[in-house]
Amino acid sequence: MFMLLSEMLIFILLFILLFFAVIYYIKHKIRNEQISFEKILNDTKKEAEYMQDYYKRYKDIQFLEEKLKSEKNILDEKIKSTEKLEQTVKNKIQEYDTKLLKIKSIKNQELKELEKVSRMTSKEAEKKMIELLENDLTREKATSIINFQEKLKSEKEKLAREILADAVLRYSSDYVYETSVSVVRLPSDEIKGCIIGREGRNIRALELLTGVDFIIDDTPETITLSSFDPYKREIAKTAIALLISDGRIQPTKIEEMVEKAKKQMEKDMKNEAQKIIFDLQIGEVNDEIMETLGRLKYRTSYGQNALQHSVEVAYISGLLASEMGVDAKLAKRCGLFHDIGKALTYTMEGSHVELGTKFLSKYSEPKEVLNTVASHHGDCKPESIMAIIVKAADTISASRPGARRENLESYTKRIEKLENIVNNFEEVERCYVIQAGREVRVVVSPDKVTDDGMIVLARDICKKIEENLNYPGQIRVSMLRENRIIEYAK
Repeated sequence: MFMLLSEMLIFILLFILLFFAVIYYIKHKIRNEQISFEKILNDTKKEAEYMQDYYKRYKDIQFLEEKLKSEKNILDEKIKSTEKLEQTVKNKIQEYDTKLLKIKSIKNQELKELEKVSRMTSKEAEKKMIELLENDLTREKATSIINFQEKLKSEKEKLAREILADAVLRYSSDYVYETSVSVVRLPSDEIKGCIIGREGRNIRALELLTGVDFIIDDTPETITLSSFDPYKREIAKTAIALLISDGRIQPTKIEEMVEKAKKQMEKDMKNEAQKIIFDLQIGEVNDEIMETLGRLKYRTSYGQNALQHSVEVAYISGLLASEMGVDAKLAKRCGLFHDIGKALTYTMEGSHVELGTKFLSKYSEPKEVLNTVASHHGDCKPESIMAIIVKAADTISASRPGARRENLESYTKRIEKLENIVNNFEEVERCYVIQAGREVRVVVSPDKVTDDGMIVLARDICKKIEENLNYPGQIRVSMLRENRIIEYAK
C-alpha cells in the first residue's frame, strides 16, 4: 500500500512538472511572437512615414509641373502678341513707303512749277538758301563738337568703364530677389523651432557668424536666407544642413558647424578650380590663384556666373588663337584669369581690373596675362595679340543670347522708349534698334539735313537719349543719309 501511494505521488509530481514546463514553453513562444509582432509594427510605421514623405514630394512635383505649364502658356501668348505687333509694324512701314512715294511725286511736280514761276532751278535755290541760313553755322557747330569729343575721348572711356564694371558687379537692382535670396527646405517645423532657439539665441548666433539674414515666415518647413554675397549664403545653407544632420543645435555647435562649412566651401571651390584647370590644360597654376579662381563660382554679373563666364571666355580664346595660328594654351590662360579680380571686390577696394592685375603680378604670371587683365575693359592699351583675342571672346560670351538676364517687360519698354526718342526728331525718317538695344540705326531725310548737319543731329540724339533713358553700358548711334534717284528706261 505504501509503495502504491509513493508511486502515485511521484506520478503527480511528474505531471505537475510537465504542466509547468508546458506553461513556460507557451509563455516563451508568446513572448517571441510579441517581439516579432512589434518589429513588424515598427517596420510598417517607418514604411508609412516614408510613403507619406514620398507623397508630399509627389505633390510638390505636381505643383511645379502645373506652374511650368501656366508660365509656358503665358510665354506663348506673349510670343503670339509680339508676332502680331511685328506684322502690324511691317504693314504700317509698307503703307508709309507707299505714301512717301506719292508725296515725292507731288513734291517733284511742285518743284517744276516753282522753277517755272521763279525762273530759277531747284539746285540754284538750294544753294542760295544754304549760303544765307545754315551753311556757316552748321560747319562751325560740327567742328566744335568734333574737337570737344576728341578732348573728352581719352578720359571718358577709362572713367566710364571703371565705374560701369565696378557697378555691374556690386549692384543690380533689377534682380535683387534672384541674386540675394536662397530658400532652405527643412525636414519638419520642429527643426525650424530648434534653429530659432530659446528666445532666438540660435538664429542670432547664425546671423552673427554667417553675416546672412534669416527670414522666418509662415511657410511650412522653409527658411529664407537673404544676403547680397552668394558666398555667405552658401556657407549659411551648408551650416544649416550640417546642424540638421548632427541634431544638436546650440550656439557652441553652430560656431563649430559654420567653421566646418567654411572649410568645406574652400575645399569645394579649390576642387572646382583644379578640375577646370585640368580640363583646359593651361599648365601649372599657383595654389593661391587656384583658390581665388574657385571663389568666382559664387560671383555673378547681370545674372551670369563669373566662373562659367571665365571658362567660356577661355575656350573661345583658345579657338580664336588656334584659327589665328598663335599660342592657344596661353590664350586660354589669359581668358580664364581675365576676370579673377571679381573674386576680390567684395573684400577689397578698387575695380576688378585693378585688383586682378595686382593680384596676378604677385605670382609672376606672364606679361601677356597681366596686360590682358588690365586692358580687357579698355583701361589701358593692349600690348599683345592675346589681349585683343580675350577682349573679343569676352564680348562674345557676354552678348550671346541667354548669357545675361534682363526682365523681358523692362527690356521691351526700354526699346520702345528708345525708338520714340529718336523718332521725335523731325529729320528722322525711321530708326531700327539692334544688338539687344546696344545700337540704333537712324535713317534721316536727305531733304531736311545735310552731311554736316548729321554730326550735330547725331550729337543731339545722343544727348536726348542720355537725358531720358536709363541703360547699361553705352548705345551706339549710327546715322545714314541716302539720296535715291529712280528712273525707268522705256
